[in-house]
Amino acid sequence: MLFNSWAFAAFLPIAFVLHWALPHRCRWAFLLAASYFFYMSWNVKYVALILVTTAASYACALWMDSGRRTRAQKRRGLAACMCVCLGILALFKYSGFVLQNAAAAMRLLSVPAHEHTLGLLLPVGISFYTFQTLGYLIDVYRGELRAERHFGIYALYVSYFPQLVAGPIERAGNLIPRLRAERRFSGPEAAYGLRLMAVGYFKKMVVAASMAKYVDLVYGDAGAYTGFPLLLATGFFAFQIYGDFSGYSDIARGASRLMGVDIMQNFDAPYLSRSFREFWSRWHVSLSTWFRDYVYIPLGGSRCGRWRYRRNVMATFLLSGLWHGAGWTFVAWGGLHGIYLAAEDALGRLLPAPPREARGAAALAAASGRVLLTFLLACFAWVFFRARGMGEAAYVVSHMFEGISSPAAYVSQGLAAMGMYEVLLLYLAIQLALLALYDILSRRGDLLEKAGRLGLPAQCAVHVAGLLLILLLSDKGMPAEFIYFQF
Repeated sequence: MLFNSWAFAAFLPIAFVLHWALPHRCRWAFLLAASYFFYMSWNVKYVALILVTTAASYACALWMDSGRRTRAQKRRGLAACMCVCLGILALFKYSGFVLQNAAAAMRLLSVPAHEHTLGLLLPVGISFYTFQTLGYLIDVYRGELRAERHFGIYALYVSYFPQLVAGPIERAGNLIPRLRAERRFSGPEAAYGLRLMAVGYFKKMVVAASMAKYVDLVYGDAGAYTGFPLLLATGFFAFQIYGDFSGYSDIARGASRLMGVDIMQNFDAPYLSRSFREFWSRWHVSLSTWFRDYVYIPLGGSRCGRWRYRRNVMATFLLSGLWHGAGWTFVAWGGLHGIYLAAEDALGRLLPAPPREARGAAALAAASGRVLLTFLLACFAWVFFRARGMGEAAYVVSHMFEGISSPAAYVSQGLAAMGMYEVLLLYLAIQLALLALYDILSRRGDLLEKAGRLGLPAQCAVHVAGLLLILLLSDKGMPAEFIYFQF
């Protein structure tokens, strides 16, 4: 079920009430049952996959943690279990991509070949829960974590419904103790969770939905557009995917807070970053730290020569791109971010950035310029993320600036081609301004925590005003899936 659906609006209050009505010793079982019900609402058959992944990783971790295994035995056991988990992921997510490219390679060699697919549907959330189990296995193998003995608690860690289908990708060392801990109901905690969910719904149902109308219009038939529509749709997509994915993460965190469980923050105003190193410390934090700890650092990280460091960065981001989707556009998107980081490293040695503590107009201008440059380069990379193929991405990149030598005509004709007018553009700009204001203020402290210090009447007024704002500005059409469900 979707977070922005009536089914979830009925599911969550029932789960909330029953969870707190039950004694502590029964809550894990109820949350596990609720999580599997939540997952099976998409496709009952695919619950078998998450059960296999859970059982295999649980048994392997216990085997490695028994104390009677040599390092080599543990390594072989880890490799075998990773093959099972990654094999399931590869079968459902990458088999079509591999078969398609194999057929294309054979045709290049003048060997007749037809494209075949297995016709498998991608199970929702499979990339997220697979990486969550792999992180657990690697931590146990390294001796950084003891294997969880309670199968039910471990199964709940893998399938916990708020973050099951689109993250955050939690670490076992953080989440399992919180699921085991005895929790007492807290009114302020529940109110915080509701406020966090409200922010998430605004991002998804107002900002992302408004941007999606025009992104889908243009990218749905990119070849029919040139100039400003391509540029504007690309910029809108940057905010659509941010509103959509960070909105999901906020709703997930808020729903989990209602159950008394705190999960990690996945986004931290990434479009205010002054560099791509900073961007990836704020965007999809759970994934970027996963790749850092389990791919980048084992490759050698930055503890080597500069060229090997850049190689490690590039390899990590190419894998990250492939994780996002089985297509060359995603690989290109990851490769671009790898190039950005390698270039920053090289330029940073020649032109060191001014210290963040610098003050004054010159420092503000320099910081603003770095933020703008980082955002524009991120938008350029988003072209490859959104395009349906490399040919379409190349078309968008090569045609988005056509006619820009006449700025007034470039903008007015582009708006007319999209069926947009200046007043609508202003309406969308107000939404983005509210989103930017929230991000800027939240960087100075947790706004939602501060809102909890208001008196009860003031809190009620804020909540009612926020709900009305979402209802008035939101798209009244059919609820749309979250973008990251496809990963």
